[in-house]
Amino acid sequence: MQDLGSGDGASRARAIYDYGDTAIFASTEDPRFHMLLYVPPAAAEGRKVDLLVAIHGTGRTSAVEFRDGFAEFGLYNDCAVLCPIFPVNVLGDGERSGYKFLIEGDIRYDQVLLSMVEEMARKYDQDWSKFALFGYSGGGQFTNRFAVVHPEKLWAASIGAPGTVSLLDPDRDWWVGVRNLAAVFGKPFDAEALKSVPVHMVVGSADLETWEITRKPGSFQYMEGANDAGGTRPARLHRLKQSFEQAGVKVHLDEIPGISHDRMKCIGHVKAFLARVLKEKRS
Repeated sequence: MQDLGSGDGASRARAIYDYGDTAIFASTEDPRFHMLLYVPPAAAEGRKVDLLVAIHGTGRTSAVEFRDGFAEFGLYNDCAVLCPIFPVNVLGDGERSGYKFLIEGDIRYDQVLLSMVEEMARKYDQDWSKFALFGYSGGGQFTNRFAVVHPEKLWAASIGAPGTVSLLDPDRDWWVGVRNLAAVFGKPFDAEALKSVPVHMVVGSADLETWEITRKPGSFQYMEGANDAGGTRPARLHRLKQSFEQAGVKVHLDEIPGISHDRMKCIGHVKAFLARVLKEKRS
C-alpha cells in the first residue's frame, strides 16, 4: 500500500490532488480539453479498479456533479470515475453542441476521450482498455454515438435523456443512421460488438419540453430525418431502444414517473444498472 498521506511534499500532494476527488487536469494530447476524476482508495493501494466515464450536458457543470454524485458508488464498487470537460466555443464560434456528435471541425471527440482514458490508465497503472460510459442530455447523445462507433471499448453504456438520437439505420447516413459510418469514422458499424455491451437507457416521463431538441434547417448538424425518431425525449429514447433491439442489442430502459429533465434524479437508476453489470463482470 502506498503511504500517500505522509512523507515528502510530493507524496502529500499526490494524496490531495491525484486521489479521491482530484484536481482538474488538462489533457496532455490536447490541452484545450480537461477532466476531473474520483479515484478510490483501492487504486491508491495499488489494486486494479474499473472505470466509469461520465459525460456532461450542454451546460458542462454536470461534470463536477457527476464526479461527486458517483464518488460513493466508486468507493464501494472499486470503480474510478472520469469526467471530461469539453468547453463551449472551443473553435471560437460559440458552438455548444459539437462534442455531442463526436466530430466538430477537425476535432474528433471520441479520440479525445480515448486519449484521456489512456493517459489516466498510465497515470494510475490501470487496465482501462474497456470502460463504462454514461451521459445525460448532451452527454446522452455522446454516449449513444460513442457506443455505436466504439462498442469494443465498452463494458457497459447508459444513455440518459438524449435530445437527438442516432439509430442503427443502414438506410440513412450518419448521424441519423449508420449507412456511411465507415466513411466518416474509418471503421464500419460492428453490430456483433455492440450486442456484447449491456445497454441502459433512462429518461423522466415528464421530460417533454421540445424547444431545445427540435432541430431546424440551418442549425448545427441539421440533416434530413433529424426529428423523425419522435417529438420528445421519451419518445426518441423508446425509438432508440427499438432500433438497438432490432439489431440484437439487449436494452434495459428506465422511464421514471413524474421526473422532468433532472439528471441527478436519474443517476440512482444508473448506479443500480452499473452495480449489476459489475457483479456479473467480476463473477
